[in-house]
Amino acid sequence: MAITINNSNTLSLLNILNRIAAQQENTLTQLSTGSRINRGSDDPAGLIALRSLDTELIAVDASIVSNQRTDAILNVADSALTEVASLLNEIQNLAQSSANEAGLSASEVAANQAQIDTAIDALDRIIRTTSFNGKKLLDGSYGINVNGVTAADITNVRVFSRDTDATSNAISVEISSAAQRAAVTGFGTTSATAQTTISIQGKLGTALITVSIGENLSAVTARINNATSTTGVVASQTGATAAIGLRSQDFGSTALVRVSVLSGDTTNFNAGNDTGVDAGITVNGQTVGVDGLDVNFNSNGLSIQFSISTAFNASAAGTTSTFTVDSSGGATFQLGTDSTTRVTIGIDGLYSQQLGSAVLGRLSSLRSGGTNSLLNNPGQASGIATKAAEQVAQTQGRIGGFQKFQVRTALNTQNATKAGLEAARSVIGDVDYATATAELNRQQVLLQMSISLLGLANQQSSQVLSLLR
Repeated sequence: MAITINNSNTLSLLNILNRIAAQQENTLTQLSTGSRINRGSDDPAGLIALRSLDTELIAVDASIVSNQRTDAILNVADSALTEVASLLNEIQNLAQSSANEAGLSASEVAANQAQIDTAIDALDRIIRTTSFNGKKLLDGSYGINVNGVTAADITNVRVFSRDTDATSNAISVEISSAAQRAAVTGFGTTSATAQTTISIQGKLGTALITVSIGENLSAVTARINNATSTTGVVASQTGATAAIGLRSQDFGSTALVRVSVLSGDTTNFNAGNDTGVDAGITVNGQTVGVDGLDVNFNSNGLSIQFSISTAFNASAAGTTSTFTVDSSGGATFQLGTDSTTRVTIGIDGLYSQQLGSAVLGRLSSLRSGGTNSLLNNPGQASGIATKAAEQVAQTQGRIGGFQKFQVRTALNTQNATKAGLEAARSVIGDVDYATATAELNRQQVLLQMSISLLGLANQQSSQVLSLLR
């Protein structure tokens, strides 16, 4: 090999030294940022995948926050309804105890009435003030609007959910057969010839009635009606001396009248039993579930409940009544990351004047001076409170079902999706510290070696010069 003084070796070593220094700079950047891809040149395809995953993660994070807020909103509503249910239980207990007129003094009944007034005031206050972030939850602000309801045919319309994208839903209600009360006719035909003990059983429970010898039928009728809040059975006569007829307060297959003569006059007082019949109803041509006069309809995201009136129930088979559920109103929540996951639920107002029914009466009628106050109609008051409690329980159950099966399942799914996206993002974008540290050590060794060799190359030039001395 010839001895020369050109610097080709030096230039080659410098190139190698610069390349190793650049690689070391990139490795140091990765270790300091924790990211394997810090610029497009690091991994172009990986960068594209990483940006796509980041976009998905942003959407999922936003959806998780949104569903957490939805869950919090529904928790507020649920807690308020729990208090309302407790108040209704108190009202029901007061009404039932006050129906026992013989066992209570006038002052006790007045005290019970005062408590009912206070409880109803508290109920209305809870409904009026329950809110989240300034928006009322239970006062009907989130009710789904209906139009064209014929009040003489359809009452108590409650829309629990609707198709968010539908502009409107036309509802056609057709009656095919009438609902019936349970009824026993000719129960008592004349005054008892002996002291008689009678068991009256209805949907709500059983009461024992004792009839004295010679007690007239009007007194027996009054005694049975005094126990209506316990049994759900109403006694009536067409005249002062007419036979006593018994019927259930409610319509439908759950309505029951069962009377048994346990002892005494079994000639003039007769045993008997009967159950009611649910109405036959179709909605938009679809056979639906009916409980007495209460109708439940579910189809294509629309969930609705309403009651048919006693007048409509008495209509001829084939009679129809129509109304429309429109696209306004309700509380709309987005459960996922796009608009196709939007769901609209309805929360109707639950004020005392809205609870109860047109047939039994409204809860507000239990106030002092009302039609069904403890002084005017204590037997009916208990039934109204029971109906109101059922309505509140149903609303709370609907909210709870939406919260459990829609909101929380969506939240769980999104958390799982986020974990998967984070894992995929980590595989693509995160630096492997063990590998990067090993690479940094390798680069450091190469860098030191290159510097040493560069020194040797410089010495070669110096040695050539020494020949001239």
